[in-house]
Amino acid sequence: MKYGYMRVSTKEQNEERQRKRLIEEKIPEDNIFLDKKSGKDFARDEYKKMISLLNPNSELYITSLDRLGRNYKEIIEQWKIITKEKGASIIVLDMPLLDTRKNKDLLGTFISDIVLSILSYVAETERSFIKARQKEGIKIAKEKGIKFGRPRINKTKDFEIAKIKWLSQELSVTEAAMYCGMKKTTFWRLCTNKR
Repeated sequence: MKYGYMRVSTKEQNEERQRKRLIEEKIPEDNIFLDKKSGKDFARDEYKKMISLLNPNSELYITSLDRLGRNYKEIIEQWKIITKEKGASIIVLDMPLLDTRKNKDLLGTFISDIVLSILSYVAETERSFIKARQKEGIKIAKEKGIKFGRPRINKTKDFEIAKIKWLSQELSVTEAAMYCGMKKTTFWRLCTNKR
């Protein structure tokens, strides 16, 4: 049975390139699992579901090793769980040396383990670089005066009138928010000081 695993770090990222590549390998859509979560660890719901289905007749396809994860120690640990405990094969599509269906002899396993160790290290190192670049970018942006987070909403005269009418029950929350041109949730948050 063929399975595919995809991962993107955020909900905004698009996984279609990965999906297309897995479908090209004739993996049924129902057997493709997707997590939209960081690769820092394996606390991912779809990954856990997929792992529970693996057995010695399973083949797990991933497009690249960093889609599995970005934590060196945990990638090695999960690789062992999949190949040793579950007895499944792993096929890393962009790295033919990481195809556990082939070269199951001692030399093949040795080469595969070396390549896995190097690539896992590279994946974790790249994650560290990404975090450092992000931190540096935020610092530079702040130095340039760029503000992060929601813009502060100033309470206008209309807001104060709407708040009084709402507190005296002349207006509902929805009506009071409309009176001062705000969203209901924004009006509620400002009235209750929940920022």
